[in-house]
Amino acid sequence: MSDAKPSVLFVCVHNAGRSQMAAAWLSHLAGDRVEVRSAGSAPAGSINPAAVEAMREVGIDMSAQTPKILTVEAVRASDVCITMGCGDTCPVFPGKRYLDWTLEDPAGQGVEAVRRIRDEIETRVRGLVSELLPG
Repeated sequence: MSDAKPSVLFVCVHNAGRSQMAAAWLSHLAGDRVEVRSAGSAPAGSINPAAVEAMREVGIDMSAQTPKILTVEAVRASDVCITMGCGDTCPVFPGKRYLDWTLEDPAGQGVEAVRRIRDEIETRVRGLVSELLPG
């Protein structure tokens, strides 16, 4: 990564739950010190309402977010690309850091189940913040 602000792209299949929660956590914890993107290989029509509610419970409003399609440009523009169950659909470019976070899919689950996923994502994002923004 360069001296510029680091950029992170979170990718899951529908860009409606996991990747949206991860992006919201990173934006919340890092503020404008990190450029945050999220996308999906097959975006849903809307954000998972249970994910929106679970994030609202911790004071993070992601209700205005919409699922976005994964583009080659988004991957190229990111220093770190974190996939969450999208398999081989994420393009790979030299010089990028790739991580795969194995997380349960919140699709079709109630808010109680999504809370566990939200909390696991928070833990992982906090670790990422400490790597990207040491000190």
